[in-house]
Amino acid sequence: MFSTEPEPDAGPVLITVEYTVEPARTENFVTAMCAVRTQRLRDGAYRWGLYNDAATPNRFVEIFVVESWAEHLRQHGRVPVADRDAEEVARAFHVGAAPPLISHLIYARATAAET
Repeated sequence: MFSTEPEPDAGPVLITVEYTVEPARTENFVTAMCAVRTQRLRDGAYRWGLYNDAATPNRFVEIFVVESWAEHLRQHGRVPVADRDAEEVARAFHVGAAPPLISHLIYARATAAET
């Protein structure tokens, strides 16, 4: 998955999930993502958003930010069935052979020697 595993205290971590949604189903998808938002914020994210690509209207990008890599790993370990169901409902709107594309971006900090 990664060339090197991030340090547990690395962060904050920005997670993006890219969905492709049929235009006729956009409103229902956005509604389904409200439950995902609640879940992400309850489970440690301190920022969440859902964005629609103006150049590619069927492309949506969910973003959320957690404090550290360790916190994000804890999120994976504590997903109740109801939350998993909410994510599955939202992901069912995604079209295409591949699943939604997930990216993990870790805040880039300069070390003391570099500053």
